Amino acid sequence: MQSHTLQHRIPLAVALLITLAYPLAAHANSELASDKGCYNCHGASAHAKAPSFERLARQLSKYQGDLAAEDKYVTKFLTGEIFNHIDAHEQLTPESAKALIHWLIEGGK
Repeated sequence: MQSHTLQHRIPLAVALLITLAYPLAAHANSELASDKGCYNCHGASAHAKAPSFERLARQLSKYQGDLAAEDKYVTKFLTGEIFNHIDAHEQLTPESAKALIHWLIEGGK
């Protein structure tokens, strides 16, 4: 009987942790964008050639739920294939680039 109760508590605990961590993950990526200087070009006073985060999130929303397409986009982003070699993009680690792009795909909020 006790193992039956434990089996029900573990999924509940995992669900609770995911629910609690989700807002923290979104916040962490906003902080990551700030730490990496992304707001300098894509923030409230975006450069003429650099789209705002809101615009990027709208454009990238087509990749929601398609991890293969997201990974392909990250690779193109890091190699400069998409934006004609922007140094700040190419200096990101693959992990940072993936986190930032995933954050934008999910709405960038």
